[in-house]
Amino acid sequence: MSKLKVAELFYSIQGEGRYMGVPSVFLRTYGCNFTCGGFGMPKGELSDERNKIDADSITEYKNLPLVSTGCDSYASWDPRFKHLSPVLDTDSIADSICDILPGKRWLDEHLVITGGEPLLGWQRSYPDLLSHERMKPLKELTFETNGTQMLSNEFKDYLQEWKRNREKNALTFSVSPKLSVSGEKWDEAILPNVIHQYQDVGFVYLKFVVASEEDVKEAVKATEEYKRGGFKGPVYLMPVGGVESVYSMNAKNVALAAMKLGWRYSDRLQVPLFKNEWGT
Repeated sequence: MSKLKVAELFYSIQGEGRYMGVPSVFLRTYGCNFTCGGFGMPKGELSDERNKIDADSITEYKNLPLVSTGCDSYASWDPRFKHLSPVLDTDSIADSICDILPGKRWLDEHLVITGGEPLLGWQRSYPDLLSHERMKPLKELTFETNGTQMLSNEFKDYLQEWKRNREKNALTFSVSPKLSVSGEKWDEAILPNVIHQYQDVGFVYLKFVVASEEDVKEAVKATEEYKRGGFKGPVYLMPVGGVESVYSMNAKNVALAAMKLGWRYSDRLQVPLFKNEWGT
């Protein structure tokens, strides 16, 4: 039986991208290859806001403070908070997932596996989870990824089999490449060959988090690079902001930029609806 280190498991509506507004179960795995400390900061500076939180005083996710700068899901990868993410076997995860569904079983709900970076080290465990008896009625699955992790051959084959008796676009890769606004390096974050591999398996779209015209120009540059690498899917722009004050400040401008480019705009419904609280 396989195991996963689980940062969060909750039922909500999808607030972003292709499935925005769809009731969904979110499985947030622990661990990431990026820290995204640049979000909300002046160019060239990294946030240390999360480091000011007394990790020893936090015993559960719901007590974690929200941050206005840096990664808004910092506890899913910061080692100081790893005690909040238990290692669970796939049987107990499948049971927990179904137990939080309104009908205690899958109807039309959607599963989102997110992070952190969910494709970083847990690919070997997902087949056990998705093949569990209680997970078999699941119709639609999304991996929210930063687009830097190749799929193993074994996992790629499994996903092809998982899709076989489902609708054409049952498997989605929601790829959020990290632009320089995140504080990450271009040559480590923009990897067209990885996206091309995802496209061999499922439906892929790009979702760029932006805060300025400079970010939008960089998103255009990245998209051109992805297209040269064979990317064929839609592109979304989404405003920066894990807290409502930051999000509201630039949402309209991001929507206008998306319209100008003929791209799609993604809201962050979890911010105005739930104030981006943990577990939403």
